[in-house]
Amino acid sequence: MTAAAGIGKSLRTYYAPGRAAALDAFQARFLGPGELGFDIGAHVGDRTASFRRLGARAVAVEPQPRLARLLRLLFHRDAGVALVPALVGAAPGEAALHLNAANPTLATASQAFIAAAEGAPGWEGQSWDAELRLKVTTLDALAATHGAPDFIKLDVEGYEAVALAGLSHPPRTLSAEFTTIQRGVARECLARLDALGYRAFNACLGESMAFAHPMPIGAEAMAAWLAALPAVANSGDLYASLEPARLRA
Repeated sequence: MTAAAGIGKSLRTYYAPGRAAALDAFQARFLGPGELGFDIGAHVGDRTASFRRLGARAVAVEPQPRLARLLRLLFHRDAGVALVPALVGAAPGEAALHLNAANPTLATASQAFIAAAEGAPGWEGQSWDAELRLKVTTLDALAATHGAPDFIKLDVEGYEAVALAGLSHPPRTLSAEFTTIQRGVARECLARLDALGYRAFNACLGESMAFAHPMPIGAEAMAAWLAALPAVANSGDLYASLEPARLRA
């Protein structure tokens, strides 16, 4: 599959009929009019578009050049969206981004992620066939430039714990992707989120936009839940909030 075909598949998936309404209904618990959301790993911009429909401003961070161009086409007339073509890491600098032309959702700055995917059930056929050296910014630097976010969505393919190391001030609510091939990264994320002061956690499996727990749970309980997940669960998102009511199912 070519890069263009891979992006086309993502557009069909993330802008499927009916998905926008479901996404808005779910994200409305995290963001409202006049607030600010960071979409880290913006990909084709569906989360950014949802932030805007909810009346919130958006900072969309996407390092892949083809996807950054797509985001400019989608949002260049929207003053409420700031586009940042960079990686997000622990400190400013440069890093290598490994590209997967056939599946652009899986571009990653993590060699450990690529190694974990090798031969893993559900990850067959993935190939990272190009590499770019790109600028790295931090969540703190983004907040200094654009304002403190009310919500951060973090989806950076195994680089989540590294990105969280560059965050000093917790937003009201934050989500970070996890995978069952890298449960250690999820544990690192939980430890960092706990250190930042979060005590309420929940999770969604896949793209379900439905919480796995009826009420928020603590970091230790979340770590145990992640450890017990079958490999077939594949991936999902951890949620942490300073306001537990936002994480009730």
